[in-house]
Amino acid sequence: MSAPARTFTVRNIQLLRALFAAVSALMITFSPDHSAAVGFAVFGGFVAASGFIFVLGAWLAVPSGSRWPLILLGVIDLLTAVASGIPTWRTDGVFFVVVIIWAAATGLVELIAGLRARRTDPTAKDAITIGALGLLLAVVLLVIPAGYSLQYSVDGAEALTLTGIILAVGMFGGYTAIVAVFLAIAGFSPNRTDATEDETKDADTDDAASASVESGGAA
Repeated sequence: MSAPARTFTVRNIQLLRALFAAVSALMITFSPDHSAAVGFAVFGGFVAASGFIFVLGAWLAVPSGSRWPLILLGVIDLLTAVASGIPTWRTDGVFFVVVIIWAAATGLVELIAGLRARRTDPTAKDAITIGALGLLLAVVLLVIPAGYSLQYSVDGAEALTLTGIILAVGMFGGYTAIVAVFLAIAGFSPNRTDATEDETKDADTDDAASASVESGGAA
């Protein structure tokens, strides 16, 4: 007897992650303030929601032997959310440190989990891609100097200043936008496992029909 189908699946996790990533991307995109305080507020909400999704998904969407990646990701996200909420830590330098450590840690966990499951789990390649994006975000933020400052002017407007924190918050917003699109596509894509099972059932039905015809329709 086959196990009962789960009502909350990995696809649901992907769609919820995409939703919160999209909200974060929109908040950063339409905010005129890309300071560390705003960046931490959006980032903290994003990792808190993601951590909750991972913990919930670990118990509802996957079997007990495959829960370690989601539980580990959930713990990292929730601890990061706590760190992001400390008022005295909401500075430019700390934003770089916290986001870089988070992106590297979660990216590495997802990448390793995806690589380990790539032969048995149809969604493993999605984890590999998201893990690689996380590591890329960490590298990009490492390249941007926290104290970077560039003054420039635009015709008809006053002088403006481009700083490292503006670039960092913007990069995080770009990361969440890409993650939102990718996970939404993955979440709405047909379940390859179900498709394979359907093909197998169809093949078995055809074989049974052929056998019935060859035997003259006898049961």
